[in-house]
Amino acid sequence: MRKEKFIISTIILMVGGCLTKVLGMIIKIMMSRLMGPEGIGLYMLILPTFSLFIGLAQFGFPIAISKLVAEEEKNNKNLLFSLLPISFLINLIIIIFIIFFSPYLANHLLHEPRSYYALLSIGVVLPLTSLSGMLRSYFFGRQKMLPHVVSNVTEDIIRLILIVVGVPIFLKYGLEFAVAFVVLTNIISELTSILVLFFFLPKHFKITKQDLSFNRPYVKESLGISIPSTTGRLIGSIGYFLEPIILSSVLLSVGYSNTFFVREYGILSGYVLPLLLLPSFFTMAISQALLPIVSKAYSSNKITYTKSKIRQAIMICLFIGIPVTIFFELFPSLPLKFVYNTTEGIPYLRVLAPICLFQYIQAPLSSSLDAMGKSSVNMKATFMGMLLRTTLLFLTSFLKIGLWSLVIATSINVLFTTFYCIKKVRQLLQPKKDPKTL
Repeated sequence: MRKEKFIISTIILMVGGCLTKVLGMIIKIMMSRLMGPEGIGLYMLILPTFSLFIGLAQFGFPIAISKLVAEEEKNNKNLLFSLLPISFLINLIIIIFIIFFSPYLANHLLHEPRSYYALLSIGVVLPLTSLSGMLRSYFFGRQKMLPHVVSNVTEDIIRLILIVVGVPIFLKYGLEFAVAFVVLTNIISELTSILVLFFFLPKHFKITKQDLSFNRPYVKESLGISIPSTTGRLIGSIGYFLEPIILSSVLLSVGYSNTFFVREYGILSGYVLPLLLLPSFFTMAISQALLPIVSKAYSSNKITYTKSKIRQAIMICLFIGIPVTIFFELFPSLPLKFVYNTTEGIPYLRVLAPICLFQYIQAPLSSSLDAMGKSSVNMKATFMGMLLRTTLLFLTSFLKIGLWSLVIATSINVLFTTFYCIKKVRQLLQPKKDPKTL
């Protein structure tokens, strides 16, 4: 029965992930056609900051909720309502910080004043992103994947419509206003997602006074999961956040123009990487379905079953990733021309395609570590990988090789982090070893 549930959950998430990726790709196509390489470059410039603040705002609560709900030992409603006030407070602090920090970030760190309005817009989106993430995690924990899929697809459809209609209007006022509008479309799309998730709540879902009470033990246990998870993701987000700052600062200092940097960064981050990560909807679907399964099995000390589920997830990822990698190596111009109507970025695509094969299997490994209560291992892997990547990015940027410094740093980071996670998962699943010693 559990095997069937895992397979059904994975299939639902894969179908939903496929629809979401297709819609996401259409959104990217429309953005590139409407705003051009410079507009995409400007949007990709603020995206690392967006990701960093989303990671901070969510504070790892979605992973904690999903894990605790999956164990079926908690009052799930009380768990959600105990964490909501903390989430609200965290978001309020971040919004205040964004208001005061955005001018300095735009002018002195990103060296692009036009990014100011987009950075400011991030603060408005964060509370809704946090709430939708927590609601999704409730359904994940109960292994109900359909609400997540429907909400994601609906969210992307709304966002696509808003971009197609709104970007041409805001482009009349300037590229910076169009990019800010793209960020703000998340307000309506996240609200739509939240409404869809509420629709899927059980009919008998009633809220009592006991559900609304603040449960300190629940919060303590959630923070024990969320803090290491957030720290790990925060470390990765900080590395991602520093990426355009380091690149723009060093490349400008060694003689490259700001126009060259924004354009090439847009090609690599806006065209090439989204194509390479297209199969990630499969790997993320598998990882999301895997988390509650592994969490329950590992907590019950069913090591053999846990091993088989993780191995099965990795094999599916490779089964999908290998043909995609071969296609990108043999026909790199086809997807670029078809999706973005350009052939710029072919060399980047060919070099990074084999590396991304390791990225595909990293997702289920990371999810498994979270499910086994070893978010600290993920945090350590992410920290070491980020440190290695940032150091390499800084040093190789002085070699005057343009954006190839980013390609080199990213490749080494992916390889290191993936092999480190493989090693730790294998150690944790050794029956004779105590996981607490790792």
